[in-house]
Amino acid sequence: MNFDFSDDQKQLRDQARKFLAEKCSSKAVRVVLDGKAPYDKELWKGLAEMGFLGVAIPEEFGGAGAGHLELCVIAEEMGRANAPVPFSSTVYLAAEALLIAGSDAQKKKWLPAIASGEAIGTLALFEGKGNPAPKNVKLTAANGVLNGVKKPVADGAIADFAVVAARTGSGGRDSDISLFLVDLKAGGVEVKSLTNLDPTRGQAEIAFKDCKAEPLGSAGEGWSILTRMLDRAAVLCAFEQVGGADRALEMGRDYALDRIAFGRQIGSFQAIKHMLADMYVSATLARSNSYYGAWALSTNAAELPEAAAAARISATQAFQHCAKNNIQVHGGMGFTWEFDCHMYYRRANAMALGLGSLSYWEDQLIERMRRKNAA
Repeated sequence: MNFDFSDDQKQLRDQARKFLAEKCSSKAVRVVLDGKAPYDKELWKGLAEMGFLGVAIPEEFGGAGAGHLELCVIAEEMGRANAPVPFSSTVYLAAEALLIAGSDAQKKKWLPAIASGEAIGTLALFEGKGNPAPKNVKLTAANGVLNGVKKPVADGAIADFAVVAARTGSGGRDSDISLFLVDLKAGGVEVKSLTNLDPTRGQAEIAFKDCKAEPLGSAGEGWSILTRMLDRAAVLCAFEQVGGADRALEMGRDYALDRIAFGRQIGSFQAIKHMLADMYVSATLARSNSYYGAWALSTNAAELPEAAAAARISATQAFQHCAKNNIQVHGGMGFTWEFDCHMYYRRANAMALGLGSLSYWEDQLIERMRRKNAA
């Protein structure tokens, strides 16, 4: 059994890495980090022209029709490059929601626009502190109108549309939640940018006041759709985290080989060797779990819930571990603005919360394994 990507998929990876090396250097990332632009518009346009935004979108809806394995390959390269674009919110979340539950008309309206880079999408789920849970959804939907506030919403200030989780029942049951599609450029929407750890991936507060919305999927099935969507996004985010972890490890290794202290490369000191070895182990474990998740995602296997949670947990831990230790390997220089270490540290910690906290996914894995063993 072959657990590796195919030659074509590896060629796609090489193509994406070359493109991002040319168009998304750390200097380009810093333009967004230090400037007022919320994302790199030229890079976003280039990703669309390369077909990367629509790699998993069927051809009938304007995409490349390749599949989720190819999207995993692209996601890893996006993580390596620390790309300052709304890729995860649009491709992993909004597009996947449409693919899972969208009507034919909804797919025809939004999926070609995503693939061409004309539309940015997002998921409006969170309402302040707390992990994903039906009881934490307070925003209401009645007669096709939404009222309430969502925050933080990833890339909410630049998104053209949002998939919104809303309460359509009075209890805390899964069946009390439904999903809706909202054109954020229409009336009844107020958007405010929020300060966050990683300015290259913006967050926003979105207030809905008598905002018109159209259902996404059947009424009362919102939480079921959300669970499936979050599992798929967890695998894709895991690959992005693995890419970031690998790049942080490479940065630490290269610095350890170049930096001379007491007449020796600092990489020759045992403490640095151990630190880099630990980084390698965590990144390799995350890659193994992510590959399992990729298989489950691409085949729609029954093991996807457990595989997604395992990939999410190990990739989150690996990226945070490698990003933190990369700073330690760099020593005092690692804490300075001039070095790039902090950019990966920011991204690692921001991504750790994007789909729910690490403890949330640990609880999910335990519960899913318990249910599977009891069946």
